[in-house]
Amino acid sequence: MLNFRKVHGAGNDFVLLTGTAADLEKDWSDTARDLCARRTGIGADGLVISAPLADPGLRGVACFNADGSIATMCGNALRCAAWCAAEDSGALVKEMSLVMAGVTHQALVGDDGVWVTAEVGAVDPRRVQAVLNGRPIWFDSAHTGTEHVVAVVADVDDVDAVVCGRLVRNHPDLAPLGTNVNFVQAAGAQELKIRTYERGVEAETLSCGSGAVAAVVIATMRGLVADKQVTVHNRSGTPLMVRPYSQRRGKAFWIGGPVTQAYQGELV
Repeated sequence: MLNFRKVHGAGNDFVLLTGTAADLEKDWSDTARDLCARRTGIGADGLVISAPLADPGLRGVACFNADGSIATMCGNALRCAAWCAAEDSGALVKEMSLVMAGVTHQALVGDDGVWVTAEVGAVDPRRVQAVLNGRPIWFDSAHTGTEHVVAVVADVDDVDAVVCGRLVRNHPDLAPLGTNVNFVQAAGAQELKIRTYERGVEAETLSCGSGAVAAVVIATMRGLVADKQVTVHNRSGTPLMVRPYSQRRGKAFWIGGPVTQAYQGELV
């Protein structure tokens, strides 16, 4: 019997299991596919395993996508794991360090939401081109712990995010890993709108933390926003906030927003 939580970060939903360090080493691929199935399982974008590590204040987090693949970075999964750990500790404000796929992320759970850090790697303008609504469009790439491409468009609501997203996700120039695909528009001073097709979920998701960071990186490079906090509006209607990490400006960002527990239960 396993106790689980169904939690979501701004609409990006997960089945979360709290276990031991040994559980982080297990292959949960089959379990993820079963539990994340929308019609026959609990239904989620991913399965998250969270466990305390030997070092005090350090917590390991593993995330398996709905298709069973391992996520090297998932901002909302990290935020959900941080929130659950803080709830279990009974602390009103909690700082901790989370390790996902060998990378350490800082986390802060407070009155203004749950915040985690995301690393920024290579940025490659005009990485791939695709045809959108009969017109060619360029996608810039930004690595934010996982692969992302971003296209700046006039109106994200005019985009068929699933059809175009699937096409670009499997673009031959991005093989063999493929990529997450984001469509972004300017939405006012320090505000963006975004739609994201997620690799591993193989669908459009309501929110994507690492995608929000990629969008801000590219939008800043393109002059759509300044290098300060940005509100990123997503399909869930609950925006994420992205701001520079002052100690490592240009190399890391904070992602923040709400985390909600929908329910908890037992797997038998």
